[in-house]
Amino acid sequence: MPVPSLDPLVGFVRENSPFYKELYADLPAAPALSDLPLVDHGAYWAANGLHDNRLLTGEHQGGIVLKTGGTTSAPRVSRYTREEWREMSATFGSGLPAAGLRDGDRVANLFYAGELYSSFLFTANWLQDAPVDAVHLPIAGSAPQDFVIGNIAEFAATVLAGPPTSLCQLAQGVTGTVGSLPSVRVVLFSGEAFYGDQRALLAAAFPNATVRSLGYATVDGGIVGAPVDGEPDTRVHRVFPGRIMEILDVDTGDPIEEPERPGRVVVTDLVRRLQPVLRYPAGDLAEWTGPGGSTFRLLGRSDEGARVGPVTLYLDDLRDIVDAASGDRMITGVQVVLRRVEAKDQLVLRLAGDVTDPEVLTVTIASALEDARPMFADHVRRGLVAPLAVELAGPAGLRVNPRSGKLVRLIDERGR
Repeated sequence: MPVPSLDPLVGFVRENSPFYKELYADLPAAPALSDLPLVDHGAYWAANGLHDNRLLTGEHQGGIVLKTGGTTSAPRVSRYTREEWREMSATFGSGLPAAGLRDGDRVANLFYAGELYSSFLFTANWLQDAPVDAVHLPIAGSAPQDFVIGNIAEFAATVLAGPPTSLCQLAQGVTGTVGSLPSVRVVLFSGEAFYGDQRALLAAAFPNATVRSLGYATVDGGIVGAPVDGEPDTRVHRVFPGRIMEILDVDTGDPIEEPERPGRVVVTDLVRRLQPVLRYPAGDLAEWTGPGGSTFRLLGRSDEGARVGPVTLYLDDLRDIVDAASGDRMITGVQVVLRRVEAKDQLVLRLAGDVTDPEVLTVTIASALEDARPMFADHVRRGLVAPLAVELAGPAGLRVNPRSGKLVRLIDERGR
């Protein structure tokens, strides 16, 4: 299909979305991309309510609804029309040959299914639309491990597709039971970053496999980047057609054009019209890998949300949880730190304030987090992510930006 352009989309959303009509009220008739203000996450999701919606450009009459995170009291959902979902699936599938998918591959789909999550269903769709003819093994990551291992062996699966945490847990099960599965030649991951401490574990279980990225996508922001053929760095992707990706300076917000200069990722989806995504901060940091702004390297999370294993936790939600759990304790600052502990992601809440009972506060926060975001606690119980940790810091113990003096809300230490 022809690649859509920005001008008709901006005109359409200004006319049909109350949220964007208000956001763009003071802009000229034909604004350039740089004229459009960045979307504020809080305002965007407040407008995207389940009732009295002010974000959508019309009635959602067909397609799909997906959960993108949020707490149980304030769920965040993304809506796609049938045509938008089909285009996204086909476009994403077009990048799979670069990831190593071949005709005749037997692909074990180990993503999560149901509960309004997208990954398992989306994998089924892009497999059907990919330009290679592969066999789909719809096993699902929630299946018992002996069932997963047995079916991979029985059908001699050549490709595994799933989030890295689940793939690593599977690898531990393989090495502890059958030893290895030599039929697997490609391990495809998505939904979270892949770290070096996971490579040896996967190599032991799948000795003939290479590890590749499926692509870079978010449920709320849509698909962004495809894997690059022959690129050994799994963090490197190329921007999909029909999408605009910007990398902006973290402090100034100015566009970055030169390679190897980190900044925050902002995406615009030129295809989605029901629930528009224009200059939406994706919550990641990246750098261009060459001139022309077409290939980029992901560098970790920015300050919109924390990705702990496959679980997204929004920073504003975490701050609300801490405030509610702290009671009469004076918490003056909250900093989120992401670490690797024993080859697992760990969420650390670093708190500044007057706390005399840190153990009690930790238990209270963990309980509140479980109530608000049950998926996190479930992944802790299943051994996919490390338990929550709470650190106490003095008044000067929270890291600030040396240029602006502002609190750095999220610190991602996992790539170090």
